[in-house]
Amino acid sequence: MSELLKNIDGRTRLVGTNKLEILMFTLGLDGRSGRREMFGVNVFKVREVMRAPAITRAPDMPAAVEGMVSLRGVLGPVINLARHANVTAVETPIMIVTEFSGQTQGLLVEAVDTILRIDWSSMRAPPALLTGKTAGPLTAVTELPDGRLVMMLDVEQLLAETAVTPENAALRYSGPKVPPGRTVLFADDSIVARTQITRTLDALEVGHIATSNGLHAWQELTRIADSAKARGRELRDEVQLVVTDVEMPEMDGYMLTKRIKADARFKGVPVIMHSSLSGASNEQRGRSVGIDDYISKFEPARLAEAISRRLAMPAPTTPC
Repeated sequence: MSELLKNIDGRTRLVGTNKLEILMFTLGLDGRSGRREMFGVNVFKVREVMRAPAITRAPDMPAAVEGMVSLRGVLGPVINLARHANVTAVETPIMIVTEFSGQTQGLLVEAVDTILRIDWSSMRAPPALLTGKTAGPLTAVTELPDGRLVMMLDVEQLLAETAVTPENAALRYSGPKVPPGRTVLFADDSIVARTQITRTLDALEVGHIATSNGLHAWQELTRIADSAKARGRELRDEVQLVVTDVEMPEMDGYMLTKRIKADARFKGVPVIMHSSLSGASNEQRGRSVGIDDYISKFEPARLAEAISRRLAMPAPTTPC
């Protein structure tokens, strides 16, 4: 199974190409559809795939948390995805060891399939009908050439629902107040993450524009830039900072950042990458496309500090 995760250098070269690789897996028979649905997780989040080890049960844990296990020397929770997603699994013998937002956890699944390389432009936000009939929180869906659907789990919502990561992480920030009149545009496909960012910006009393993926963010930035130009202003007079997730359907955060940094209209607008893809290697991938800061998700105090620092400069002025 470890053979699936080789060729890391090749995956690193995907940064800035709007492509990703997903590890596909099944959970069992879906309790609603009666079919075996195919799910996926970004390979960058996967540390290893292994046979499920002995798991230590603990009292007062959420129903979907099977227990705790030592993961690379760190005690971490093990989430039974089939149980969480109302799927009937004969057994869940495989554990996908993942890292999100600096936390390591195991995901129990029925079987892993293969690694698929696709373009984010082929990933779409799941329609309401699909999210209502499939198992678990979804963030994107794509159709394979053979007609099968692969659904990407909304990991932030999954971890919040299983109480592994607190949805309402407390904001403890006592730094300098952000000057008035600042606006932040942010892009994230996860409802949980958008809620956290909104709470942080509201606490800082900063105006904000929310978008659900990189393509929508790019379209909104372009619209604002065109509108500003027609009024003799610049984009940075309207938006002083962009905060972006990495994994998003249609256009990922790497491609969004790359476009912003290559476009003269957006000169002087910093980009903060806000991602559950934690670790120095993922930060370096962000730096390679020009990000100004890299903040792991569910660290609202660090996000608030980075936003405040980037917005501390006086608002740019436009000649009359």
